[in-house]
Amino acid sequence: MIIKIPHLRWVIAAMLLLATMINYADRLALSVVSVDIRREFSLTEQDYALILTLFLLAYAVMYAGSGYVVDRLGTRRGFTVFVGAWSVAQMLHALSRGKWSLAGCRVLLGLSEPGNWPAAAKAVAEWFPPAQRALGVGIFNAGSSLGSALAPPVVAFLTLHYGWRFAFVFTGSLGLMWLLLWLTLYQPPHRNRWLRASEYAQIRDQVRPPEETLPAARGTLDWRKVLAMRACYSLIIARFFTDPVIYFVIFWLPEYLRKERGFDLAMVGKYAWVPFLFGDLGYVLGGWLSGRLMRQGWPLPRARKFVMLLGAACLPVAILAPMAPEAWMAIGATCFVTFGHAFWVANLQALPIDLFPGREVGTATGFSGMGGAIGGALANLGTGWVVRRFSYAPIFAVAGLMHPLSIALVYWLLPDRYFASSPAPVSTRR
Repeated sequence: MIIKIPHLRWVIAAMLLLATMINYADRLALSVVSVDIRREFSLTEQDYALILTLFLLAYAVMYAGSGYVVDRLGTRRGFTVFVGAWSVAQMLHALSRGKWSLAGCRVLLGLSEPGNWPAAAKAVAEWFPPAQRALGVGIFNAGSSLGSALAPPVVAFLTLHYGWRFAFVFTGSLGLMWLLLWLTLYQPPHRNRWLRASEYAQIRDQVRPPEETLPAARGTLDWRKVLAMRACYSLIIARFFTDPVIYFVIFWLPEYLRKERGFDLAMVGKYAWVPFLFGDLGYVLGGWLSGRLMRQGWPLPRARKFVMLLGAACLPVAILAPMAPEAWMAIGATCFVTFGHAFWVANLQALPIDLFPGREVGTATGFSGMGGAIGGALANLGTGWVVRRFSYAPIFAVAGLMHPLSIALVYWLLPDRYFASSPAPVSTRR
């Protein structure tokens, strides 16, 4: 007899959160020990920027392809392929011997990590009704902040006690352990043996129909058509401008604290996690708020865009960070960045689920993420150049303005009529 798991869709959401947490812990590990690796390998800041850029370029290329791969393989198999690949790539960092071997490991990581997002988005589409989609997206994206918050203290501790190579082996092994749980528990609702019949009856008419959860057959998925749609290229543009902001916080905050604020590795481990805690709160609260507005009668597009507007309004505080006389004030300004970006992302990443049929969700999510990764790669090159020749102040200034610019573009490029086919808001019990 199979024991049924109560509230299984929330268990699935927790698994998606864990996958995203591991994903971000893996990518952030390098930034935590970047000063130590640069010293060991005799790398300049420009070398470090180049390595990050190669990661982001690989990430951008595969982000576009990963959505298509996930749509073709289906959620369960697609997630398995990408988590397994990035976990091995992370562990290979321990074998690095210099600039180019380290860059090669980052490229492998960049080719495998983006699959997390289209796979997680498809899982949300399969398990969550419209009024809970942004909350589902917010929950799994909260893993990015949790991973970013945990990586500094964990990686710093492991590095101080066992060396930075062991830190990469440890963080990479977490993904392989996660895979065992995923393969045991995950199937779409209509096929899941752990799901209670009462819960399936509750969500059956509000989630993607069973035929949309199957892997897309050859010839039935036209990625060119998806890319040409206004909804798709609008999301690409929005993420092109805003994803670089969070990449800056992830990859450059530890460097900034050590170079400009006099932190050592132990202090980075002690304090660099704080902004990501606010990101966790923002992901969950931002996802919950749009669902709450929908249950109060707001149309889906109006609720999504309004919460994104609230998030964008937090970002200009970033401009004050380099001017703050104390380090804790700069960290506080960065908390506004992570909190506002989380409000933004919880709803922006729900839009592909709202705007596209189930078999195109992964592809559309992948293309939009590609835009963010390309923007991140270009911005990262610019960051290395500006920081080397000037300071961090211009970078913080640009970071504070990107979200207000992008929300104006979203209101202009995606008027409510493009959501005409979205299901009406419904009230659902948790």
